[in-house]
Amino acid sequence: MVHRRRSSAVGRPTIADVAKAAGVSVATVDRVLNKRHPVREETTHRVLQAAESVKFYATDLLKQRVRPDAPRRTLGFVLQERAKEFYQGLAAALTHAAQNAPGVRGRAIIEFASGLSPGAVIEKLNAVGARSDAVAVVAVDHPSITQAVDALMARGVPTFGLLTGLTAPNRAGYLGIDNRQAGRMAAWAIARMARHAGQVGLLLGSHRYLGHELREIGFRSYFREHAPAFQVLDAIVNLEEERIAYEATLDLMKRHPDLAGIFVAGGGMEGVIAALREEDRHGSLAVVVHELTSATRAALVDDIVTLVIATPVQLLAQRAAEAMIRAIDENGAERERQLFLPFELYTSENL
Repeated sequence: MVHRRRSSAVGRPTIADVAKAAGVSVATVDRVLNKRHPVREETTHRVLQAAESVKFYATDLLKQRVRPDAPRRTLGFVLQERAKEFYQGLAAALTHAAQNAPGVRGRAIIEFASGLSPGAVIEKLNAVGARSDAVAVVAVDHPSITQAVDALMARGVPTFGLLTGLTAPNRAGYLGIDNRQAGRMAAWAIARMARHAGQVGLLLGSHRYLGHELREIGFRSYFREHAPAFQVLDAIVNLEEERIAYEATLDLMKRHPDLAGIFVAGGGMEGVIAALREEDRHGSLAVVVHELTSATRAALVDDIVTLVIATPVQLLAQRAAEAMIRAIDENGAERERQLFLPFELYTSENL
């Protein structure tokens, strides 16, 4: 039994704090916690959300009381390098979404691959797949990745491509933004915001990332159709490494004095931003990058970056958890799920 405690201005949150946050009485929270009398489902979930928001000490117990008979679902995720701010934020969002998915007692298992190599990803994919009911992975498209995905699917573990697609024939689907559309958006922005028509640099994380390939396709197709005065240069692969991206950007500006813009279609944007700062290219180039981080936010403010195309991380996490749970519940039904979310756009004026 959970006893009521008086609210205080200091110390850990109490039942009174939960009641205030939920907009209900202390007695209602007490009924939810101790199952004294029936409480409407809507009210129960409001109390749970309030308990989480104030970090109530008995939140885990409350979750069990709210969903005692709900099935357990373990959602596994393989992301890229742990040290990267974007993936840290995505991991937190996925964890929260799994724990709060409706109708289940969910949890997330998250592993970070040490790099883009198929071997590094497969090691984590197999480890996560052995402990999960469904998996989503950020991975390059490679025959060995395809084999690993097909093996998981054969064991009844639906496996999705996350942020970037997979060509594995038995994949469960794709979860992320429309990358071809994002590439066209980047080209639209550069064509309109560049100071002059000219050469445009393009940096990719890897040619084997389907998401990056689709961004490049969309980027080039827009210029061909609508802005032929611009010349998109050969893509530069930076392996999502900051140092490689930094050196490539310095070399790009040196070799192409007519440069009008740069599109960073994958990672490594911190290195690109560092090179632009070093060369004092404030506002002289139209620069489009992906994902809103502390580095890209500062670059927008300082007029180093023109536009950020961002994944709606919280929405992606929520919708991904829902799609994975549906795939589990359908128990291997052959249905590919393509979840395309609208991307977000940021300039210095809407941060």
